[in-house]
Amino acid sequence: MSAAHVLLLSLALTGLLLTGTFGADIINGKKAKKNTMLYMASVQIDGKHRCGGFLIHPSYVLTAAHCDQSGNMTVILGTHNISPQGANLKRYMVQNKHRHPSYENAKTGNDIMLLKLSKELKTGKGVKTIKIQTKDKPLKKNKKCQVAGWGQTEQEKVVNDLLVTDVSPINSTICQAMWKKVRVKLPDNVLCAGGFETKSGACQGDSGGPLVCSGTAVGIVSFNMGRCDYPNVPNVYTEISKYKIWIKNVIKGGA
Repeated sequence: MSAAHVLLLSLALTGLLLTGTFGADIINGKKAKKNTMLYMASVQIDGKHRCGGFLIHPSYVLTAAHCDQSGNMTVILGTHNISPQGANLKRYMVQNKHRHPSYENAKTGNDIMLLKLSKELKTGKGVKTIKIQTKDKPLKKNKKCQVAGWGQTEQEKVVNDLLVTDVSPINSTICQAMWKKVRVKLPDNVLCAGGFETKSGACQGDSGGPLVCSGTAVGIVSFNMGRCDYPNVPNVYTEISKYKIWIKNVIKGGA
C-alpha cells in the first residue's frame, strides 16, 4: 500500500468513520429465512431505521452506543420487513437508554448500549430472545458466524427486508495490524470478523446488530471503513462477554 493510499484511507476514516456517521450494511447478503433471527430489532429515530439491535431479555434490547441520537427512539420487533407500509408492525417505545458510562465514541471503545422497552414482551412464536456470550474465549478462525441487518447494500440505499450473510472471525493480532496500517489503533474489548479479503460483511446502517456464532450473540457491530467496497481491513465488533457484569447489573436494576 502506497503512502498516498494510506493517507487517503486515514482521511476517510477521520472524516467518515470515526465521527459517528459510520455504521454497517450487509454486503452480499441474502434475505433471512422466515421464522429465523426472531431476536432482531430495528432501532428507529422518528420512525426511520437508524441501527440494528437484538433482544436479550423480554424488556431489553442490546445495541451500539453510537446509535444514540436525539429524537423519538422506538424499536421494531417481530418482523423481517420494516417497510412503513407494512401491516401490523410491532413498534415499542424506549423507556430508558443505558449507554456504557465509559463510552465517548466508537474509536475509543465501550460501544454498547441497553434499551429498556416500555413494556415487557411475551416471547414465543414471533419474538424471541438470543443468549449472549458470557465466557471470554477466542473465536476459531474457521468458525462460520452470521451478521444481519437492514442497512444499505451496494445496490440500494434503503432495505426493508432483513439481510444476513456469513462471516468468519479474524485473529486479533492480524486485525490490529491491518487497522494500524491505516493509522487506527483499535480500542480494547473488540472482535473482528468479515470485511477482510472477503466480499461479505457489514457496512452502513447495521450498526448495533449482533455477530452470532453457534446461536449465541458474541459481538455488536461497531465500525468499519465507512465504505462498502471492502478495503483490506476487518469489520470491528464490541465483544459482549467483556461487558457481562455491566449488562447483568443494568437489567437487575430494572430501570
